[in-house]
Amino acid sequence: MATVNVVIKHGPKKYDVEVDTTAPGEELKYQLFSLTGVEPDRQKILVKGGQLKDDTDMSKLGLKPGQVIMMMGTPGEGGGAIVRPTEKVKFLEDMTEAEQAQQAGATPAGLINLGNTCYLNSTLQALRSIPELQESLEKYEFRNAAPSGSQLGLITTTPGADITYQLRNLFRDMSKTQEGMPPLGFLSALRSTFPQFAEKSKKGPGYAQQDAEEAWSQIVSQLNQKLQIKEGGEGSSAEASFIGKYMCGELSSTLECDDAAAAEAGEEPTHSKDQFLKLNCHIDGQTAHLRDGLANGLKEKIEKRSEALGRDVTYTKTSKISRLPKYLTVHFVRFFWKRDVQKKAKIMRKVTFPHELDMVEFCTDDLRKALVPVRDKVREVRKEEEDVERARKRRKRNPVEDQTPEEKKEQEKKEKGKKPSTSADGDVEMGESFKTDAEFEAEKDAALLAAKKELNSLIDPELRKDDGANQSGIYELRGVVTHQGASADSGHYTAYIKKAGPKDPVTGKVGPEDGKWWWFNDDKVTEVTSDKIDALAGGGESHSALICLYKAIPLPTAEGVLE
Repeated sequence: MATVNVVIKHGPKKYDVEVDTTAPGEELKYQLFSLTGVEPDRQKILVKGGQLKDDTDMSKLGLKPGQVIMMMGTPGEGGGAIVRPTEKVKFLEDMTEAEQAQQAGATPAGLINLGNTCYLNSTLQALRSIPELQESLEKYEFRNAAPSGSQLGLITTTPGADITYQLRNLFRDMSKTQEGMPPLGFLSALRSTFPQFAEKSKKGPGYAQQDAEEAWSQIVSQLNQKLQIKEGGEGSSAEASFIGKYMCGELSSTLECDDAAAAEAGEEPTHSKDQFLKLNCHIDGQTAHLRDGLANGLKEKIEKRSEALGRDVTYTKTSKISRLPKYLTVHFVRFFWKRDVQKKAKIMRKVTFPHELDMVEFCTDDLRKALVPVRDKVREVRKEEEDVERARKRRKRNPVEDQTPEEKKEQEKKEKGKKPSTSADGDVEMGESFKTDAEFEAEKDAALLAAKKELNSLIDPELRKDDGANQSGIYELRGVVTHQGASADSGHYTAYIKKAGPKDPVTGKVGPEDGKWWWFNDDKVTEVTSDKIDALAGGGESHSALICLYKAIPLPTAEGVLE
């Protein structure tokens, strides 16, 4: 460790400080915090090249023994004194199983396979990745409501058969452990409500393998009916379906006869609006990417009777999206009924899918008009963020050699501006004043903040009211349910879920993500890198995507803060 003793001048006081030149600037700030009581984020330390930053390379400052360094800043409100933590520090070995499970970075609970139930385990893990769903389920209470027309007081269901109630209990129990859990209560409720999942295996003892997409659709359908959330703020008694708000989109469709004779006979195209809980990615011989499959799914041929022609003819139904939900479910239609073998077969074709999905092209003109300004501004802000970060890294790595021509010119002007020149008559001429690196970066940060505020202002007023909708048209991939094998009646299902950032238990703020994923293979849970997701495009009997869960990208608030 290379060290040098310097003098830190803070107001009237001076401090002799031993500086580790191999450590970043952040370490020096914490040294001064212990001496002065000024929090690191309130310190302004003036060094060569401007203001000391957390990531400043101390070895490049050329510090000399006895050098005086100026520090400015005052402690925050009530600051100055270092106080003992109000909560006793608890070590991991002293925590309960539930406390360990809730620590940042803890491995989440897997689900034990109860005999061909991998289709259910993977589906449940994908649904559990939706934080709003977990929060809403926590507030759910069983209510036994008889359907209209039934006998008064007739018991229609029990808590044990209520899928929503059992899902609440299962998710609650999973949050308290890192071990594998058997989803017994939920599986019993599912088989009671939908007997198809209680089908016995024809190949031996036990239950038959089922389709994860069918399980997903049935569970989501039940939640759509049962899971209600409060709308309209405090004091309001209005309720809405959780699924309807966060996972349900709307299609605007046009049905038109392919036979020109129908139009000549006076038949007009018909228009309709329908809700959808998932979009289908239809796969044919030309499908290579998710976009191709979605386009196929939004255009279909229908055989029906034409009243104008008095016979059955072919119609084309063309659909556009008029509402994008916050969470978008995409189903890869890989299974089809093979008549010669009398069972479901699998389409093995490789179909790639993106980590970020732009859905604007599939929207109606009105929705596209509302989304495009926000989407384009998102891309502009991202480019600015990348430019700022790239410039910071370049200066940190090699402040002089790696400068761009423009930066070198600016640096030369700064150096000239520091040295006053002498005129012919001996008078000292004032040099031109130029910005320091710190001032230049502060301007860049201010411009970036202004751009984020502008981005928020571009959100369409109607979309702003709908906080369960996508307000930019851009989605990020959060979960993938995969299938391995050649048919839906066999094989194996797993789920890949993107890791969320660590959540501060005190403030509730979520930190940055590390880009890695959890792979849920029943009760075995493994951390994997994002390149594993790219390998799920299919092309054989290996794991291929069956369901993709996308989430609308977060947008900054009116203050420019990304929540």
